[in-house]
Amino acid sequence: MGIDSVTNGFVDSYSGAGRTVVATFGSYAEAERTVDRLSDEGFPVQYTDIVGRELRLVERVSGRLTTAGAAWAGAGTGAWFGLFIGLLVGLFTPTPIWLGLILGGVLIGGIWGAVFGFVAHRALRGRRDFASARGLVADRYELTVVDAWAELAQQMLARSR
Repeated sequence: MGIDSVTNGFVDSYSGAGRTVVATFGSYAEAERTVDRLSDEGFPVQYTDIVGRELRLVERVSGRLTTAGAAWAGAGTGAWFGLFIGLLVGLFTPTPIWLGLILGGVLIGGIWGAVFGFVAHRALRGRRDFASARGLVADRYELTVVDAWAELAQQMLARSR
């Protein structure tokens, strides 16, 4: 097995050698439901893979991002982190002081988060004044099964349709 055949710990066996495509779907959710259905029927799903084909990167722009917006977003993230730290420290405080620790954590986390959000956005100098979310999307999803189990999978899928 050469270095080209291993990616992130997975053996690249999707070329068809040793595996059979038993179904093709237009969405990942459909493929996932099918594997779940096979699992419910007792099929050994450890021999299956869901393979995305024709991948593309999609970035959905959700709106404009101003320096104030970045500061508010940073404040929210910092407040959550401060709440977590306050709760963690509060677990080891036997007195009612834990409430002050939690509130202090939220307040201090929110302030530092706002500062970091503001500074990070200003450092970009207007190069990315929008908020977005990125994700990989495939045109189709193939359900592949190790050859030794492919016929059983096909029979089970045919029965459940």
